[in-house]
Amino acid sequence: MKVETSAALLVMLGVASARPDAVRLFRKPRHAVGASAKFRREVPQEHSHEKFLTGVGVALNLNNVDQVQDPVFALLGNAAAAAGAGKVTDLDCLQQRVADQAFTNAKAAGDVDGMANALIFRALERNTGSVGLASKLCTSETATNPEIAAIQQHQDPASDGAAALNKQIVLDLAVQLASVGADPQLALQSGTFAPGTVGDPTGAGNTCDVADDAEGCILSQNLLVEDATADEIDAAVAAGGSGSADAGTDNSADDSADDECDDSSDDSSADTGAAVGNSTATPTADAGTAGTNVNAFTGSLGSAPVPVTSDAASARPFSVNGDTFLNEGAAIQRACDVQKNACANAANSGAGSFSVSDCDAQQQQCVAQSSSAKKQKSRRAVQFGECGSPAISFGVQADRGSEEAFAPVNTADFNHGSALKPAVITDFICSQLASKCQADDETISECEAGADAANALEGQAAADAFNAALGV
Repeated sequence: MKVETSAALLVMLGVASARPDAVRLFRKPRHAVGASAKFRREVPQEHSHEKFLTGVGVALNLNNVDQVQDPVFALLGNAAAAAGAGKVTDLDCLQQRVADQAFTNAKAAGDVDGMANALIFRALERNTGSVGLASKLCTSETATNPEIAAIQQHQDPASDGAAALNKQIVLDLAVQLASVGADPQLALQSGTFAPGTVGDPTGAGNTCDVADDAEGCILSQNLLVEDATADEIDAAVAAGGSGSADAGTDNSADDSADDECDDSSDDSSADTGAAVGNSTATPTADAGTAGTNVNAFTGSLGSAPVPVTSDAASARPFSVNGDTFLNEGAAIQRACDVQKNACANAANSGAGSFSVSDCDAQQQQCVAQSSSAKKQKSRRAVQFGECGSPAISFGVQADRGSEEAFAPVNTADFNHGSALKPAVITDFICSQLASKCQADDETISECEAGADAANALEGQAAADAFNAALGV
């Protein structure tokens, strides 16, 4: 990859990137300055995937709570990134924070393309100081969206173990893209360049960086090395349960994804152990998997709960049917998705007296219950950070006449008008808990799980599900 080769260059890049004409979102194309062509060659690869950089910027600017100057800073090394990081202090987490907020904004708007851009942006390689040097992971915080939490950035293809790691990142990304209704094959476009030569004194590696190439030079110049095959993407999505994560939109994408799997699964229940009705045949976990099951869900409609094993000694400590995860929330999301997919297959086969929508509801309950399992029975106010209760209400609201809608109860801390869909309010509250309120990570995770549960329901049931997840 292209790298930042000296402290002086980092300073030059930080200054150049912070100039008004350097900002790529609603901005003029950036041109080389100072050392002209030489400087241009040494600028890192932050524009190589330009269409995703631009797309995530549009979503981020819908509600840029951290005041990040531009998503491009999240793809730079920390010294250069600091110039445009806004309120983000842990620069190792800047890329995740940008992707997470952009995803939240796009989800609230029902924008599948925006969510896809945020997911792909999270998986892009970040600049480091030399060929073969891996970038640091974000360890101080967890993304509020489990879809973002399930992904990490690509690593320098010349770094140790990069081929296997980057392939897994692409497969994880494909599953999450499918979960929001996007094309999982887009995950391949998050890939990076061919490996450079470790020890290259120029630090150049194999790269490109063309700021005015709207597609992205790694794509338009055919420089991208795909980490997996199309068949491997399809297999990963099938194993992960496509179309199962609620994105704040209708469930038509979920149903169609299940229908696509129907032909291959109608006759498979006897062979695979897919449950019928309320039986409890369990999707089989890998035989050698050891550890504690942290999936607390007990519902068994159409399929038994899928274990999430935890092994603290592993680099990716959570495992679901052999797939490993860095984050518990992402692993539980996958387990709930796998169970939902098996349930939907049973429903589509006509063998049970339940529907795919019942499976959808169970999946949301699975996410909410498992995420709340560690919650204390008595919640102290300090767990909401600097804010009071994040509860929501459903009914006639003062700003909407006689029409029933959702709204925050505590408008002093969560000042937002009423809305007809719970996602508008729940996503806003979760965003405020993370930014304004500075609530702890567990609370934010519980808020996100509660939002997912509420968004699959209607009326008072939706408000009750959200409030129950947060213990208010």
